[in-house]
Amino acid sequence: MRNNLTLVLAGFLLLGIFESCKRSTSSKNFNQPDTSQNVQFISDESFAPILDQELYVFKSVQTHANPQVIYKSENDALRYLLNDTGATFAFLSRNLTPDELKTLKSHNLPAVVTKFAIDAVVLIVNEASADTIITVSEIKKMLTGQIKTNKNIVFDNPNSSLVRYLKDLTGAKELKQKNIYALKSNKEVIEYVSKHADAIGITGFSWLNDPDTDYADAAKKVKVVAVRDENSKDAPNQYFTPSQTTLSLKQYPLIRELYIVNCISSNKGTGAEFEHFLVSDRGQRVILRSGLLPAKMPGREIIIHSK
Repeated sequence: MRNNLTLVLAGFLLLGIFESCKRSTSSKNFNQPDTSQNVQFISDESFAPILDQELYVFKSVQTHANPQVIYKSENDALRYLLNDTGATFAFLSRNLTPDELKTLKSHNLPAVVTKFAIDAVVLIVNEASADTIITVSEIKKMLTGQIKTNKNIVFDNPNSSLVRYLKDLTGAKELKQKNIYALKSNKEVIEYVSKHADAIGITGFSWLNDPDTDYADAAKKVKVVAVRDENSKDAPNQYFTPSQTTLSLKQYPLIRELYIVNCISSNKGTGAEFEHFLVSDRGQRVILRSGLLPAKMPGREIIIHSK
């Protein structure tokens, strides 16, 4: 995923020159004195690729900043945040519940939750597999054992946001079918599917865009399955693969939103700087270039010169 970061960084540095004179009053002045350079972030590990890209660009611009990121499964990340361990910023693939907000408030950590991107949950198969399409109802039945399959279904780990998403999708409390296996990470899912023609993997879309060198070869040996939502009002008979277009038009049915949880009220410090950067035009352009859908589409200026 870092293959294109040098070009991305160069582009954003140039963009910063033009933006510095016209930054809106709602944007953060990133050059203000920092009061918490070593702030600790806790993040859902399933979207580490996009967060790593954002942090790479942010640190290159804000050389004084040194935020530390701890990647955990969704359950562990929430537990880490709610148990008052010192983490004041979290990155999650769902909003907080009223009870979770209440718990944070009881710790004097009133949380502000902001959406910053839209990701997709994807099914992948080996490049040699003949399986290229599936419906939402078939996914539900496959995960709950209502459809028998000789395929091994693999996902990252039992406590991940992907598993929680699949439970919500199917309405099942547990996914305990004999052919469903939990691995340890999204990388392992991609690597497993790349080596087994009888496997179906479930992973986040961001892991397939510009992958790191340690699993890039494996990513080339898998393909994304197109999904049809029979209950769609607009396209009940069409199959879609995830892309910025199908996510924006809500055609691809398996989507999830990514959030930043800010548990401090101060507008100063590295945490606040990174939050403002993430939702700024520059931060949203990093998401746009990654292949995911920004929460707010960056503007495009066109200058017309008259003769």
